Amino acid sequence: MREAMFIKKNADKWTEYQQTQTNDPDETAERFVTLVDDLSYAKTFYPHSKVTKWVNAIAANIYQSIYKNKKEKYSRVFTFWKYELPLLFRKYHKVLLFAFLLNFFFTIIGVWASMNNEEFMRGVLSPGYVDKTMDNIANGDPFGIYKSDNPFSMFVMIAMNNIFVAFLMAMGGLTLGIWTLISDWQNSVMLGAFQYMFFAHNLGAKSVLVIWIHGTLEILSFIVASTVGYIISRSILFPGTYNRLESFKKGVKDGMKIMIALVPIFIVAAFFESYVTHLMSNTYSKTKNAGLPVWGSVIILLVSLAFILWYFIFLPIRLHKRGYQLQSDGILKQPA
Repeated sequence: MREAMFIKKNADKWTEYQQTQTNDPDETAERFVTLVDDLSYAKTFYPHSKVTKWVNAIAANIYQSIYKNKKEKYSRVFTFWKYELPLLFRKYHKVLLFAFLLNFFFTIIGVWASMNNEEFMRGVLSPGYVDKTMDNIANGDPFGIYKSDNPFSMFVMIAMNNIFVAFLMAMGGLTLGIWTLISDWQNSVMLGAFQYMFFAHNLGAKSVLVIWIHGTLEILSFIVASTVGYIISRSILFPGTYNRLESFKKGVKDGMKIMIALVPIFIVAAFFESYVTHLMSNTYSKTKNAGLPVWGSVIILLVSLAFILWYFIFLPIRLHKRGYQLQSDGILKQPA
């Protein structure tokens, strides 16, 4: 059959398939099978023709619509958490390293400035907060700041506040990362000053066992949230091969997926702070007897740190080495 006759015979059908969509799965399947037959014929007799490219494009669009619109299974949630998120972290490991080093540097500044100027510490943490902590230390209850008459209210308030602050840090990417940078500076300098306050009173090791029960998950999650801010800002400033708008959309989409992973971590951290940290604070209080054993604190610290390192660092590297990949359209590609 001549190419002109082949096009004349099928052009109306191809145009209809291209311009009108159907929600009927049987009709969609029938269209796809028909197009595959036409494409096979075109590739055989007109391999370099524009009509071959046209039919191929229509078939590809229908194939994608079948894939995107098929029913999601429960395994989709499992795949998202086990494969997609870790591979997304692997994609941005360099940005995560940058955020970690930046926060670590700011924390060191907080420690150094507090060592050389007590007023700096008061300015960062507020005089009232410092005075209250100093009173607690003098009264033999150095970590009394973590005690509350209503742990559940404390849990809800801390969880909501941390999630809100983390999303603000992530959305700081819309300011080209300036707000994210400011948030990193404020949080890390406060952490350095706060931690130094206990080390200066020979309570360093005890403060680690108390504060980092919840701080391990909380602080490291804030670093991941700031990573999202830098991902978004980078997508705006350095679009690469994409146009700037498309790069921005991809950056925001990837960032919001990462933020989904942080929500349950912040909830667990808030639970630890409200219900577990105060138990450990009783261990070092002269006014309370019931407390958490030191080995309990150590186990929580090690498990929390191991989880963060495994899920955000080692699992992504392992999946990448085994051949799992996230394609540019976000679809998971499994090893052959």
